[in-house]
Amino acid sequence: MKLRRTKIIATLGPASESPEVIARMIEAGVNVVRLNFSHGSAEEHKARAERVRAAAKKLGVEVGILADMQGPKIRIGRFVQGKVELRAGQHFVLDAAWPLDAGNEERVGLDYKDLVRDVQPGDRLLLNDGLIVMDVERVEGTEIHCRVVVGGELSNNKGVNRFGGGLSAKALTDKDRRDIQTACAIGVDYVAISFPRDAADMEEARALVRKAGSDARLVAKIERAEAVENLEGILQASDAVMVARGDLGVEIGDAAVPPVQKRILRMAPQYNCPVIVATQMLESMIHNPMPTRAEVSDVANAVLDGADAVMLSAETATGRYPVEAVEAMHRICLETEKQNVLPSRETRDPKRKPMAADECIAELAVVASREMPIRAIVCLTESGATALYISRHIGTAPVYALTPNERTARRVTLYRNVFPLTMKREYGPYEVHRAADDVRRQLMEEGIAGPDDWIVMTFGTPMGKAGSTNALKILRVGEVGAVA
Repeated sequence: MKLRRTKIIATLGPASESPEVIARMIEAGVNVVRLNFSHGSAEEHKARAERVRAAAKKLGVEVGILADMQGPKIRIGRFVQGKVELRAGQHFVLDAAWPLDAGNEERVGLDYKDLVRDVQPGDRLLLNDGLIVMDVERVEGTEIHCRVVVGGELSNNKGVNRFGGGLSAKALTDKDRRDIQTACAIGVDYVAISFPRDAADMEEARALVRKAGSDARLVAKIERAEAVENLEGILQASDAVMVARGDLGVEIGDAAVPPVQKRILRMAPQYNCPVIVATQMLESMIHNPMPTRAEVSDVANAVLDGADAVMLSAETATGRYPVEAVEAMHRICLETEKQNVLPSRETRDPKRKPMAADECIAELAVVASREMPIRAIVCLTESGATALYISRHIGTAPVYALTPNERTARRVTLYRNVFPLTMKREYGPYEVHRAADDVRRQLMEEGIAGPDDWIVMTFGTPMGKAGSTNALKILRVGEVGAVA
């Protein structure tokens, strides 16, 4: 398969959990799978992760695993008849004291009892991802009295947001704390935190992950108005961010989402933070075998803006065409990248000066690849950090993270234009010449480069120590045995 710079994340679910479908999705181009902890049991998530690893091993590729926490989704209760039809102008009550299974056409219960303290007259509430709109008229005890502005069908357990944000629910629920332990026991590579408000929420999550004995990286899902306000702190406290456009659009308004998405894509490189663009990217493919032209443009624009990854949710979890959705996303990304319309360095590249030797080496490697006909950049890496730093800069030469660490190999599957390679042997502290010869042989054996091609190799001296990258060599591939 032709190399694709932009990575694809696919959510597993009932439509895609069989070993056969998982294998086909990986063959179609999936780099990272998402386990959605809003649904399913710990046993189901563990079984899915095991199938992913088995399929990836059989196919000889690395696939990362991302565990997505449910977070404090504020929901209504259930209706006696399963659903009600609300009319514009109708009076409706959200009642924190009402039984959760006794909703009717006049009122429904709430699973988040503190909502009555978070809202006041004049607030606008959005239910079912904004399809139902209500204005708060008054709050009396446990009752929030509303007037329906936009009606429609309202069914069981739908979410509630307040336009403009400001709800007090904490980012990490008791369920999230249990699920983080499960995810770490499974050995996931990334843990995504839903509805963080600020850096403190991400720091708390990181402490829980480390306490569980995991080095999994943390992904902040930007879906609260407060998260947009506190974006800089969240970027500093996170290893990656996800533009979660569903709840974000409900909180800040759908028209405000595209500018925020672009702002995040421009800011994140300054903090060495990969960006995932998610939600409804190929939504029509839940039911149809082909995407709409608007969806194609949406994915292509994320690629043009330099997103590290684009994500499929219900398209692969519950949709009728999970493999076709991955194939379509791969096709769109590849065709967009083929036009070589790269994001502007002025808007996408890190603007700050390198903070350490490895960041400086990363920048120099990209500069060399722009000025010379470099076939590939090869990072000898323990942690994957140098490959991450290189991926923050816009370049065309593919970046290969050559590592002995299986966790690192899976981690870099999220980074734009970075591809994992397994180091076939370990080296002594000063065996640079031997490593350079082995790199050149491996690139030729795997068909990555030919004898006449030039490569950039980054490494640390002494070798074998994480965070020690301090050197760069430009090598002709065919000159094995020459003094490197």
